Amino acid sequence: MKKLSSTPLALSAMIALTTMLAACNGGGSGAKEPDAPANPPAASSEPAASGNDSPGSGPLDKYDPPIEVSVIRGYDENTKFVEGDDAENNEWTRAYEERLRIKIKFAWTFQGPGDQYNQKLNVSIASNDLADIVTVNANQLNQLVEAGQIADLTEVYEQYASDYVKTTLNGDGGLSLKSATFDGKLMAIPRIGSDIDEVPILFVRSDWMKKLNLPEPKTMADVLAISDAFTNQDPDGNGQADTVGLSLSKDLNGGFPGFEGFLNGYHAYFNTWLKDDSGKLVYSTIQPEMKTALAELQRMYADKEIDKEFGTQDGTKAAEAVTSGKVGMYFGAMWTPLWPGQGGKELDPDMEWQPYPIVSADDKPLKAQIPFNVGNYYVVKKDAEHPEAAIKMLNLYYDIGFDTVVEPEKYWATPDGIETFKHAIIQGAPFTYNMDKYKAIKQALETKDDSKVKANYIADYKPVVAFLEGDIKGWGSHKVFGPGGSFSVIEKYVADDMFLRNAFYGSPTPTMAEKGSTLDSLTKETFTKIIMGAAPIDEFDTYVENWKKLGGEQMTQEVNDWYAMQ
Repeated sequence: MKKLSSTPLALSAMIALTTMLAACNGGGSGAKEPDAPANPPAASSEPAASGNDSPGSGPLDKYDPPIEVSVIRGYDENTKFVEGDDAENNEWTRAYEERLRIKIKFAWTFQGPGDQYNQKLNVSIASNDLADIVTVNANQLNQLVEAGQIADLTEVYEQYASDYVKTTLNGDGGLSLKSATFDGKLMAIPRIGSDIDEVPILFVRSDWMKKLNLPEPKTMADVLAISDAFTNQDPDGNGQADTVGLSLSKDLNGGFPGFEGFLNGYHAYFNTWLKDDSGKLVYSTIQPEMKTALAELQRMYADKEIDKEFGTQDGTKAAEAVTSGKVGMYFGAMWTPLWPGQGGKELDPDMEWQPYPIVSADDKPLKAQIPFNVGNYYVVKKDAEHPEAAIKMLNLYYDIGFDTVVEPEKYWATPDGIETFKHAIIQGAPFTYNMDKYKAIKQALETKDDSKVKANYIADYKPVVAFLEGDIKGWGSHKVFGPGGSFSVIEKYVADDMFLRNAFYGSPTPTMAEKGSTLDSLTKETFTKIIMGAAPIDEFDTYVENWKKLGGEQMTQEVNDWYAMQ
């Protein structure tokens, strides 16, 4: 095997790469970014003879003469730039100008939490003061369509989108594109990413299992037995009752620590829409299976298997319990060995976490839920002079990042960890990007030949190899992309057809937009009280009735009206 440098990029870049777009549901600049791009293409071909402002006929042909496109752009709080660059002048704005002859003029930019970006953008939408290209969330997209403020992209997408882009955006069977389609018209470009990357996985302290002579979890009964042992049998050997079996946070759901994997073991699903036996869509969170799962969590909390303070602790506090060696299990996304697992491993080299498939409480077929993975969209202002420019910028991003692969340390992340992919105005990632990367790394390790590992895989391949050569800093990457890691579990999910996807992928219905946050708060508050024993389990029945009365019943009708039209 060709020996590679073992110095990985900064951990933050690794996490940004692997978290994908399910985290984008909040929209705006505070949302997590998609998979990183890799590299720019070789010099784009020049257009054939062209008239004024001609975009040429090819997906990457340059404008002749150059054009100017205005943009409204948000950046998350952690976005950094190479020295001398900023939001309005960086490697991506230069790439647009050099490779497409599109000069970017920013109407305004914002760096900070996504909700603040959305508030500022809502003012621009209300006053119809939009730039040519704007990043919006699903609610804003719906509002802009209804107000007639954005362009129909159907024809320019069909004419200018590259074959690679068309294939990639149809990687989920076209659902993402359908979510941006209104009355048969494509009104936005969905920012896509892999939904399977957010499937829940069970992570267990395997060193504790070995110490206590516990079997690997094959059933939910095994999980419960492991949780009990981790709580009551002093797995850290300090003689104190200071460990818990299962990690939870006040958020309840999410990539870390999320309770979806636990719920799924009882055939309960959180915040998704399911087709029932009658062919109608029903809201998963209010189904009877949820009550069963909550009752078990309530029992675990009463038995001190869950941190008594979880109801006030965010993900950061939950991560501290992992890194300090006080928790033995959690359900989370594939990237969690990178954070918080890596930190715990470096503090205690004997700490070992092992990912397992989620398990069932009975003999019924198990499904693992995954989110609809589009939260943000790119829209073009109605009557923009060059609506096709957004499509050509989309082509360039995918060509730079995933089709033609060169200079990843310029367009993805610098050696010192600056995530330059965040600077691209239009982004996304192929649905199978991380799975494909895992397979390439797996093959390279098995054959001892890394000649087929793409340049945009190298940043994750290097630390895997480094760990195998003794560098503990590569442990997290190895636990994600290496043998027996997170993607070996996801590979099993794929083989066994275990995914359960949200049956609703349309724009937010009127009741969702108006009352969704109220219903979400009701759900989190009630479930937290039930788990902590502040409310009896039968409070779930009252919650279901309140959920229906406060807008859930109307929302269900709207969802089914949408479903009937599909």
